[in-house]
Amino acid sequence: AVTIPAGATTYYLSGMVPSKEGSGYGDTQQQTENVLKSIKSKLESMGLGLGDVVKMQVFLVGDKNKGGKMDFAGFMKGYTKYFGTKTQPQVPARSAYQVAALANPEFLIEIEVTAATASESS
Repeated sequence: AVTIPAGATTYYLSGMVPSKEGSGYGDTQQQTENVLKSIKSKLESMGLGLGDVVKMQVFLVGDKNKGGKMDFAGFMKGYTKYFGTKTQPQVPARSAYQVAALANPEFLIEIEVTAATASESS
């Protein structure tokens, strides 16, 4: 559970999908790392960090190489490089869903986040 203090400013980032690296998008772990790197960059451009993420929704497509099931283990391998680490110990409340498809047939993941920071006093 995550608690947002009264008066905090809340930020909603639209779902982000992986960008192509080299000849393809990679597996679920690679795509997770790619998306979280993009989210980190977007948050930093707003003066925020991954520690400010309070909620995460993860949409995973069934991987044909995993019998059509979502690769939650692959997602977790990428996720744990960004959240719950020594340098960034915060973890958001999160949900993960298996979906039939995303906008591009090669996408295995889409992540949307909500971030919040305490408002600065005037």
